[in-house]
Amino acid sequence: MQLDSRAVLTYIKRLFIGFDKPLALFMFLLLGVGIVTLYSASIDMPGRVEDQVRNILLTFALMWAIANIPTQTLMRLAVPLYTIGIGLLVGVALFGLTRKGAKRWINVGVVIQPSEVMKIAMPLMLAWYYQKREGVVKWFDYVVGLILLAIPVGLIAKQPDLGTAVLVLASGLFVIYFAGLSFKLILPILLAIVIGAGTIVATENKICQPEVKWPMMHDYQKHRICILLDPQSDPLGQGFHTIQAVIAIGSGGVFGKGWLKGTQAHLEFIPEKHTDFIFAVFSEEFGLVGGLTLLFLYLCLIARGLYVAANGATLFARLLAGALAMSFFTYAFVNVGMVSGILPVVGVPLPFMSYGGTALVTLGLGVGIIMSVGKQKRLMQS
Repeated sequence: MQLDSRAVLTYIKRLFIGFDKPLALFMFLLLGVGIVTLYSASIDMPGRVEDQVRNILLTFALMWAIANIPTQTLMRLAVPLYTIGIGLLVGVALFGLTRKGAKRWINVGVVIQPSEVMKIAMPLMLAWYYQKREGVVKWFDYVVGLILLAIPVGLIAKQPDLGTAVLVLASGLFVIYFAGLSFKLILPILLAIVIGAGTIVATENKICQPEVKWPMMHDYQKHRICILLDPQSDPLGQGFHTIQAVIAIGSGGVFGKGWLKGTQAHLEFIPEKHTDFIFAVFSEEFGLVGGLTLLFLYLCLIARGLYVAANGATLFARLLAGALAMSFFTYAFVNVGMVSGILPVVGVPLPFMSYGGTALVTLGLGVGIIMSVGKQKRLMQS
């Protein structure tokens, strides 16, 4: 029996009906650039590119599945997923596994890192809460939202995992802001941060002394900030990361040294060159022009995500998609900032570029959810 080519084509189109083409295009362009850069960064580490391709295929499958789940179903998953995530974080605090001085994992038959769950569960939960309060949101609801956010952020920061805590915090704050929180209330907090940062810079010589303890911060976190202010104070220790990354970025010049010709990377001066510091490898080989092009791709990805969010069919969909789109900005801003020496090193990967499966899957799920929001709107219009 011969297959009807039109029927096959129609079936294939139905499989991908949930895909937002521009969003998928920007994501795949970033993944393509990532694979090219990873090949250069891991040329002395066989198997990394093959592993990343498998991670991409897995991410693609999960993204496709999520894109075809109605947002109403995602809304029903919000409370259970948030509750399970909090329970697992409490479990990590009580009897989690410690590796390299951090207690971030738990064995539930398989070893998992619950903080990764909260990157999706947190915006889901807050979007669900404000959907339930649509039209009757009071100042107290913003307090409730901050409490719901503070619980997982506090548990993750205590592990300690400052990078993931920042990402979860940002995703939650974006939901609260998009839900209607006045910028007049945010402005004093921003001013306090600016004043605090200025005070730290002005008093660096005093507060960075070994005997000075910083409240609510571990010694290694204090050391990271002090190293950011003066990398030369520990040039062979934690300052080495920042110094070598900045050298690599600067040595790339305007057009870069060329693919596979980066000396800082291939002479092993850049640490974690295939993961957190892959932007330094990319900048050395493709220069300022390549760096600006990469940032433009991220801008397009974020802008498309926000466009889909703005046209969401429900408040839940708009808040969730908007927060996830802005989470891509947080990832990129923090990673590029720490590699460029303007932010402390906190272990945040460059989205769709850095080697690794966990972060890639989380980002892919975020893209899938945004596509689900766009698909729901299109179905309602049709």
